[in-house]
Amino acid sequence: MAFHSGFVCILGRPNAGKSTLLNALVGEKVAIISPKPQTTRNRILGVIHVPRHKGRPGGQVVLLDTPGVHRPDTSLGRKMMAEVREALHGCELVLLIVDVTRKFAQADQLVLEMARKAGTPVFLLLNKIDLLRGAKQKLLPIIDDYRKLHDFREVIPLSARRKEGLDVLLEKMIRFLPEGPRYFPEDQITDQPVRFMVAEIIREQVLVETSEEVPYATTVVIEQFEEGAKLTRIAAAIFCEREGQKGILVGKGGQMLKKIGTAARLDIEKMLGKRVFLELFVKVRGNWRESHEFVEELDWRRQVERLASNREV
Repeated sequence: MAFHSGFVCILGRPNAGKSTLLNALVGEKVAIISPKPQTTRNRILGVIHVPRHKGRPGGQVVLLDTPGVHRPDTSLGRKMMAEVREALHGCELVLLIVDVTRKFAQADQLVLEMARKAGTPVFLLLNKIDLLRGAKQKLLPIIDDYRKLHDFREVIPLSARRKEGLDVLLEKMIRFLPEGPRYFPEDQITDQPVRFMVAEIIREQVLVETSEEVPYATTVVIEQFEEGAKLTRIAAAIFCEREGQKGILVGKGGQMLKKIGTAARLDIEKMLGKRVFLELFVKVRGNWRESHEFVEELDWRRQVERLASNREV
């Protein structure tokens, strides 16, 4: 039986459930999640290995999670939207995911326009149906309204959080994708370097523990990563934009930073399967979100290139 494969882009507004869907389909946590908008800042790749089953072809779905579509007003925002456009380029299928608990708005129109311009077949995913009371009665008019806006190849109600409807989605994706090669080995679920995933885990705890402007004004840079047989030593800098934000991140007597570090260390140890010594610092870099150079340096692909060139030297 033929092997089907291809690249699939997940597209949607902030907080539509893109990263939750990615993690649920892959079966492992490859993207951080939080209730705060714009949690995802880079395109995140996750690989689904699909076995043959009862007449269904086997295959490989390469999913690309993307930042929430929005109108950018900073260098960071423009970089995030560039990540979305890059993910859309060359994919065989777009999964346009919407939160059915929110009314259709101008932001949804912006997402729809991006999908149209891509010229790629689109599956519409109606997410968070578990939060709809009288779901069946409410879903039908929502489906009708969306079908008037675009010629979707499929419309699939689901709950990424509860993993409801994912079997149907996976079945339809693998049948839709063309015959193709295996792009990644069977034991690989992402292309992200461990250093980037560690930085994201730390940033996730910042998102969890802080509020207002602080989560959006912070980013994490790994400054030291030394892997030993039994212990991995990591030093990371949490960058913020103002001294007041630094005070919040450090907390009284350093308690907030300790809380962030402890939670992040436990998650990193779970991911690496070994003990971790994690040292965190908070540094102020004014208006870093407006700095094109600094934002570009945060791209892990650039960091990998720089590390490779340093090793060659």
